Amino acid sequence: MAATLRSNSNITFQCAFHVVWCPKYRRPVLGGRIEERLKQIIREVIDEKGAWLVKMEVMPDHVHLLVEVDPQFGVHRLVKAIKGRSSRLLRAEFLSLKSRLPTLWTNSYFVATAGGAPLEQINKYVQNQKNR
Repeated sequence: MAATLRSNSNITFQCAFHVVWCPKYRRPVLGGRIEERLKQIIREVIDEKGAWLVKMEVMPDHVHLLVEVDPQFGVHRLVKAIKGRSSRLLRAEFLSLKSRLPTLWTNSYFVATAGGAPLEQINKYVQNQKNR
């Protein structure tokens, strides 16, 4: 996958991030219908915020995203929007999440720029997470 230069009215950029976050207490609750709904919510938020999803994998106890974000918007705002909306909607739609967890997500997350490694290498890493 070749690196894509993107632009807005002010800047041209290539800002890809590997983002990982977990449910509270790292509980393995992200399977089946919850996983599919979470993926749908993540795609919706990314589209709405003008970011670009490169790759996504949802594991039972954590989420991996490889996403490109306009630096003027910021990866922190994107992650906050994804975690906020997905927590609210998933806990309303799947009552088991309310009874098992005080909140769906931990407050923290991991983010690394993809500038040091080729995107193809990170894409393969994220894609292979389910096979570990």
